[in-house]
Amino acid sequence: MTSKYLTIMALRIVKSLVLFAFLRPTLALQVGFYNTKCPQAESIVRGVVTSFFTSDKSIPAGLLRMHFHDCFVRGCDASILIDAKGNNVPEKAAFPNQSVRGFNIIDAAKAAVEKKCPSVVSCADIIALATRDAVALAGGPQYSLPTGRRDGNISLENDVDLPGPGSLVSDAATAFSAKGLNVADMVTLLGAHTVGNALCSFFSDRLFSFQGSGKPDPTMDPALVAKLKKVCPSPTSSSTQDPNVFLDQNTSFIFDNSFYKQLQLKHGILQIDQELASDSSTKNLVTSFASNGNAFSKSFVAAIIKMGNIGVLTGNNGEIRTNCRAVN
Repeated sequence: MTSKYLTIMALRIVKSLVLFAFLRPTLALQVGFYNTKCPQAESIVRGVVTSFFTSDKSIPAGLLRMHFHDCFVRGCDASILIDAKGNNVPEKAAFPNQSVRGFNIIDAAKAAVEKKCPSVVSCADIIALATRDAVALAGGPQYSLPTGRRDGNISLENDVDLPGPGSLVSDAATAFSAKGLNVADMVTLLGAHTVGNALCSFFSDRLFSFQGSGKPDPTMDPALVAKLKKVCPSPTSSSTQDPNVFLDQNTSFIFDNSFYKQLQLKHGILQIDQELASDSSTKNLVTSFASNGNAFSKSFVAAIIKMGNIGVLTGNNGEIRTNCRAVN
């Protein structure tokens, strides 16, 4: 072969490698991502979550909500954790996020991990891991979680557009579909309400004047309406109280399939939840999960891992924040 031929071939190979590097997909998340970089990362996070759970059995609900609200805005990049700075109004200032809690748990887990492995473990992964561990502590499924997310550096209040508690099933399905999640994923992920709670203001219209009718929502059990009226003030009253109510009125702190059983009894607290049991696109899944807890658990693991892949930053994208509340 001539030197000219070898030079041409070499240039073609280089060109192909450059093109491959440009076109190849983003590095995927993987189970055990920190095995070599920070082998104790997952056990450290689990220890912190366990210590909080010991004194507060409600933290699974808070962390599940945080994980969901983070992933549905700009992807699972921990942008929900960023505090306001200067003129920037972050995601956590948006109305749907003002009742999100568990920030102190993530702060504690991050501090513990940073002490052992500085600038290695992302805040985004800590949210996902903490949520996974909290679910297991509440009696839910244990599962291996792919990690390797990196943190975003943008957090804007105006980016927050989440399906609300009064959404129709069709509208909620459209919002989930926009994130790559199907109807089955939606029904499954809403099952996390089995350990959830909601402020009275999110559903009190169903108790007193549903859709301006002056009467309670007919799809809610009258006995439950009477019970909740003793807890929740009327929207037209002068009361400033806004109590929390369990979304699963049966096994409120246990992660199980009781939520779906409650829907069949017309005990859904939020309108979107109760409609799952009657809408033609979702009622069969509600029936299936209500009768088979194992089916729900398996479906939940698949759905939350799928949700945890929404818009993730990997490789050289994003950063590893040293403080989850601020960009580096």
